[in-house]
Amino acid sequence: MILMDLNEIYNILSEYNKKDITIGVLGSHSALEIGHGAKQESFETVVICEKGRESTYTRHYSNLFDEKLVLDDFSDIVNEENQKRLRDLNTIFIPNRSFSVYVGYDNIENKLEIPMLGSRSMLKTEERDLEKNQYDLLDKASIEKPKIFDSPEEIDRPVIIKVPEKERSIERAFFYASSYEEYRKRANERIEKGIIDEKDLEKATIEEYVIGAKFNANYFWSPISKELDLLGFDRRIQTDLDGVLDLPADEQLEIDTRPQNVEIGHAGVTMRESQIEMIFDAGEKFVKASKREYPPGIIGLFALQGAVTKNLNFYVFDVSPRIPGCPCVEPTSPYMKYKYFKEVGPGRRVAMEIKKAKAKNSLQDIVT
Repeated sequence: MILMDLNEIYNILSEYNKKDITIGVLGSHSALEIGHGAKQESFETVVICEKGRESTYTRHYSNLFDEKLVLDDFSDIVNEENQKRLRDLNTIFIPNRSFSVYVGYDNIENKLEIPMLGSRSMLKTEERDLEKNQYDLLDKASIEKPKIFDSPEEIDRPVIIKVPEKERSIERAFFYASSYEEYRKRANERIEKGIIDEKDLEKATIEEYVIGAKFNANYFWSPISKELDLLGFDRRIQTDLDGVLDLPADEQLEIDTRPQNVEIGHAGVTMRESQIEMIFDAGEKFVKASKREYPPGIIGLFALQGAVTKNLNFYVFDVSPRIPGCPCVEPTSPYMKYKYFKEVGPGRRVAMEIKKAKAKNSLQDIVT
């Protein structure tokens, strides 16, 4: 796969009316956050929706979007007439997880000729079964991560097995084990129930389960100011795991169910102030490694998701090289308020960066 030449994107950007930039996003995952943040900084907005999934953006929160592009399929965004419309709007696109999944890496890297605030080439590192993935980046950055087991026969401690659901490959049907026998038993149960497929299990990630408090650290790297912002922390809310955990311990043991970690929401959290430097240190290491491995490196929003152990070590087990789906960060995290003397969420921070780049005539420094 040959990545689109950056010069092509810069040529397109050079033809934009810089006074009339539109911020664009795919209508899913974190589009409302991007739309709201853009409006806070007085930008025009465009949302790309899929038929049958558009009402959130075209009806209930239509105030956030000046233009709505409703397509038969999200991947139709690469059709020339749709790209031309976006370029005519002087669109700078903000990638989210749904964008990666539904549009696809080949389309994003080779066919979508729209300037993007973020690292186009790094989006695919989120997939654990590809070469040069997020685990490689964490190693190159010297960021602690859980032990990865090459085969289930090696399991000698609590592990989490990350395997796609059979029917919804975007979701991962996580399960836990402490031995090979337990792994095989629980895997077979899920195969029999049609939750996972044996062929997917063969490619699953078997990761040490780190005992610690869960924290998703959300960052913004600015190529303009060369500064790293900590937007704040969140935790995942998952079905039906959270429902099981709400039961008394004896009831959890009695019910015959195998909870799945299907993400349904996020809750905001804060961290002890004495450990904030540890979080900045991890973020700065990741930025430096990304510049070496995927030049020009990470741009804008990203997240390091992990756990802090009783020894106060931060183990990262998941990387989001794009906007995380956590709109709770702005109202629940104080860290941006400490720096900017106002609440700044992910969407607004994106818009602030575009505004600053416009003022410095440096939009080419923040897009790929």
